Amino acid sequence: MKNVIIAQSGGASPVINNTLRGIIETCRAFPDTFNRIYGGWHGIEGVLKEELLDLSAQPEEEIALLRTTPAAGSIGTCRYKLKDSRQKDFKRLIEVFKAHEIGYFFYIGGNDSQHTALKVSELARENGLDLIAVGVPKTIDNDVGDNEFKLIDHTPGYGSVARYWSHIIQTANEENRGSSPADPVLVIQAMGRKIGFIPAAARLADPHREMPLQIYLTESPMSMEEMTDHINDQLKTDGRCIVVISEGAQFAVSQQPDEPATPLDSFGHAAYGSGKTTVYQQVINYLNEAGLKTRGTARGQVPGTDQRHSMIYASVTDLDESYKVGQKAVEIAISGENGWMATILRVPGRIYNVHYDKVPLEKVALSERTFPEKWIAPSGIDVTDDFIAYARPLIGDDFPSIPMINGLQRFTRFKPVFAKQKLNKYVPEAY
Repeated sequence: MKNVIIAQSGGASPVINNTLRGIIETCRAFPDTFNRIYGGWHGIEGVLKEELLDLSAQPEEEIALLRTTPAAGSIGTCRYKLKDSRQKDFKRLIEVFKAHEIGYFFYIGGNDSQHTALKVSELARENGLDLIAVGVPKTIDNDVGDNEFKLIDHTPGYGSVARYWSHIIQTANEENRGSSPADPVLVIQAMGRKIGFIPAAARLADPHREMPLQIYLTESPMSMEEMTDHINDQLKTDGRCIVVISEGAQFAVSQQPDEPATPLDSFGHAAYGSGKTTVYQQVINYLNEAGLKTRGTARGQVPGTDQRHSMIYASVTDLDESYKVGQKAVEIAISGENGWMATILRVPGRIYNVHYDKVPLEKVALSERTFPEKWIAPSGIDVTDDFIAYARPLIGDDFPSIPMINGLQRFTRFKPVFAKQKLNKYVPEAY
């Protein structure tokens, strides 16, 4: 029997902990294969620092509550990338794996996280370690894999954030209907950097196109003048307009000479939420300065990290699939296969169904699927019915049942029981 490390990295999602639960409970079901189960405290950083939360010591009740515990507070996440130039980090990982008799490593995350899982799998092969590394997908951006959807159909997390947007646009429409004489244009900024799957999900709120809704994806760039013309055309016919805009929309991300560039996170991606000037604010400023073809002004809002950590908006379909993809990852490990990622693939046909498979990590590590051009409407400010057909099953039909105590949500709270440290303290090379 060998011990297990489970870790996660990148941004959180409402269902990431249910994948963690799927791995833990499935490993517990095979006590002759898996010994103690540890959680890397804040991802690979915790593994490097030998901070291993003992998940085997946690009550079953707390493990079960992972189903409806959002975000990444249970074992933490990180944005730390393993690089070939940081050989000390690789040497340290070998020491930690050996010291704690680790035979299985599961890493939950997006494309950068799958790169980390790939590096660990290669490290095991090159150094003769008796260790199996398996990647487990997670990203609200839905950008892991290929544009043909043959490697993976969708990633856990996306269905829930799509459901979030379908609901808040419904509510925003009610707000805009009532306040349009004073505030005819409502601009709402969505997460997604340069991938349009999240803002595209706004169309799920209005599949029959009855709202005055316009969607601006990063993949469909246009000038501020063109955008203003589209909005004013909508105002002429409807008297109001709801604008959903990607945080990385290209017509609005140019910086002023005296303005700092958008900060980057540790993965090297634009961290739009930490910049000084948001896209939606630039759009509102331009619209109000250019003038609207009706009374009133443009106003806006930026839903923040609530779109990726609001449990009440979690899709029950997403919850079920996130658990099962964790189970699939353990199945891969039991079969002795190193260097794979568990995947979700859609079964062809009109009735939505999926099956779970695997793909070599080298095919998905650092991959970046974009929003398909064929799903962008000819107008450039909407998505097609084919996208609606793709995304609609992912948001489910019901609200999740969330345990409550005294009117508050009951989340998992693990006991701070850590594996005894056996090595000298270590500072990761990127610090």
